[in-house]
Amino acid sequence: MFNRKQIVVVGSAVVLMGLMLSMDIQGLVKPKEGSEQAPASAPAAPAKTFSLTEVSELSKQGLTANLNKQVTDLEAALKSASENEKVELQKKLAQKWDDLNQAAPAAFYYELVAEKEPGFTPWLKAGDKFTDAYQQTTDTLMQPALVQKAIYAYQQADKLQPNTPEVKTGLGIAYVSGTPNPMQGIQLLLEVVKNDPKNLKANLNLGLFSMKSGQYEKAVERFKTVVSIAPSAEAWFYLASSYENMGMKSDAIAAYLKTKEIAADPNMSQFVDRKVNELSN
Repeated sequence: MFNRKQIVVVGSAVVLMGLMLSMDIQGLVKPKEGSEQAPASAPAAPAKTFSLTEVSELSKQGLTANLNKQVTDLEAALKSASENEKVELQKKLAQKWDDLNQAAPAAFYYELVAEKEPGFTPWLKAGDKFTDAYQQTTDTLMQPALVQKAIYAYQQADKLQPNTPEVKTGLGIAYVSGTPNPMQGIQLLLEVVKNDPKNLKANLNLGLFSMKSGQYEKAVERFKTVVSIAPSAEAWFYLASSYENMGMKSDAIAAYLKTKEIAADPNMSQFVDRKVNELSN
């Protein structure tokens, strides 16, 4: 049985892949045939900063009046709360935004909680939520700011428990996604899968980055590992798209049909039906 958040994720698989593959990952995209290797990237300009208020107001624009009021009431309570009460209200706001599938404001509140109650788990939670936020946003100004927030949170977690696979994976994804040194991130992800070949998150993201650089054979191997561990609609979709880009039509059709079977989502079903029809002709 799918809950609300699972349905959102499954129904947005096509959009998510479009966002991931459209991210400007300097130094990772495979050069065109016959072209010279691109020069080393210049240092990235400092990211524009965003406040919690700005992020929350932007996120409220997509809420119903009732949900908007629920959030606003919690914010009002936080403003008038004593210092002892603030952390609990920040936790409630983080969870509320999380339940609404709004990663950016949730991440800012998780960061506030981690600052008040510092520990490995709170900082890891903040880093993971900032990762969700920068992967979901289409705002090209906000994205690098969220990446830097994710990196900072993971670095705080790493100080408390050095070299954990969770932090290495989060940092690896962030370095690839939003810094001039993507290979530093790839190396971290490769270290994770070397020590844990079945690491789901590291394999999934290595597959996505292989797709981004046009290395579909490598992507296929990563996604095959992922579906052998946790056969989600998202992973089958990425595997199908990789097969399609390799011209392996029958394999692509089979993987797209698995996507449709697991997702049980009308929008995904329509998309898959169109794809199967295209690939069959």
